[in-house]
Parts: sequence; structure tokens; C-alpha cells
Amino acid sequence: MRRAVCPGSFDPVTLGHLDIVGRASAIYDEVTVAVLVNKKKSSLFTVEERIELLREVTAHYGNVVVDSFHGLLVDYCRTKDIPVIVKGLRAISDFDYELQMAQMNHGLAGVETLFMTTNPLYSFLSSSLVKEVATYGGDVSGLVPPHVHTVLLERLARV
Repeated sequence: MRRAVCPGSFDPVTLGHLDIVGRASAIYDEVTVAVLVNKKKSSLFTVEERIELLREVTAHYGNVVVDSFHGLLVDYCRTKDIPVIVKGLRAISDFDYELQMAQMNHGLAGVETLFMTTNPLYSFLSSSLVKEVATYGGDVSGLVPPHVHTVLLERLARV
């Protein structure tokens, strides 16, 4: 079975994330969307909420599972017998950082990294940008799945 992982914070999941996950699911038999648990980082949504949202918006793929991890991604990959990390690249600046991570991951555990270029529609898109624009009342409905949009606006109204 060909397995890969798409890691991230997904706070919140965007259409850019789903573009990469969907394309990876067409290549691999099983794709794990792995939510990073980072206690030091302040997130809008809890890990459990992000997992729930991801499960909902990826359910139609059939070969995507959602999980969480903390610590080194390569340790997670080793534990789950996942030999490939799939990462989306939006710009050259992403590549500079991700190349170093890919080389480190390969050196530590022999885990390969597959870089996918982002669909040009989402080349500017990040969860941070979505949160910032939504915080100031900007329309992000075309940047996140409909249910995520609803939950995002509800959460921001309480913050």
C-alpha cells in the first residue's frame, strides 16, 4: 500500500490545503492528514476541532484519514509506516524552507518529501491570512470550505 502524510496546523483548513490533499489522494492509496499539536502556539481552533473539521471536509475522498501528532514528523512517519511527506509549495520562499526540512527528514529517517505546486488560485492563501482578513470583516467564503467558513465566523464573533 502506498501511503503519504500531509502535515500542517490547519488552523483553519483552507481550499489550498484541500487542493493538495485531494491531489495526493489521487496518487497514494492512503493519505493521512496530520494535524500538528504545538502547545506553544496559540491557535484559534483546538486540535480536536481541527481534526473534526478536516474529517468532515475530506470524507468524500475515501482514502484520507485524519490524525494528530506532536514532536518530529519523521517519528510519526516511522511509527505509522508512512514513507512520504507531501507538501504544497506556494512560492519560492516556501521552497527554501521546505527543501531544508525535506533534507533533514531524509537524513533523520529516510522519509521522502514530494513537493506539489499549489494551484495558482491558492498561491497567496494561508490560514493566517484567512484569519486576519476574516477578523476585520473581509469575505473569505471563497477561501475555505462552506462549513469551515461558518465555524470560523462563529468563533471570531466570540473572540
